[in-house]
Amino acid sequence: MRPLSPYAVSKAAEDMLGYQYFKSYGLKTIITRAFNITGPGRGEVFAESSFAKQIVEIEKNMKPAVIFVGNLDSVRTYADVRDIARAYWLVLSKGKPGEIYNIAGDSTVTIKKVLDTLLSLSPVGSKIKIKVDKKLLRPSDSISKIPNDRKFRKMTGWRPEFTLEQSLSDLLDWWRARL
Repeated sequence: MRPLSPYAVSKAAEDMLGYQYFKSYGLKTIITRAFNITGPGRGEVFAESSFAKQIVEIEKNMKPAVIFVGNLDSVRTYADVRDIARAYWLVLSKGKPGEIYNIAGDSTVTIKKVLDTLLSLSPVGSKIKIKVDKKLLRPSDSISKIPNDRKFRKMTGWRPEFTLEQSLSDLLDWWRARL
């Protein structure tokens, strides 16, 4: 583990604390590491949800046709929140206490590809301009997050049911219903 943000440091510490309670006190902890999660209900502090919200605001003439972005070159592996909820249930049912399970989707893409997909799902997408906002650039950024979740998939037989395009389409619709 090489955490590059205070959030990532907190997750690494949480993993170690969970393992320590398992070893020292017999608490039946199972450590999961779910990689990038998206879909309806995702908060606007996350890139894909911020993009979706901005697109919907443009569709509804609530703002000019400009989306502000950070680093679009980062690579992430996405899974839909509904698939992750099912994965958590499976790890509780089949996981072994004291073990660590990575959980990830099948869609490994750049943030730019996520933005391009969202734009393609909007009737005004081709009219939108993209601007980098320096405030959205992280001081340190893990450029590539490609997890290995073979252990979890082999144990549970889990596979994602939602494609990234479906997740992003549902995310846009979620914002459309709220704005």
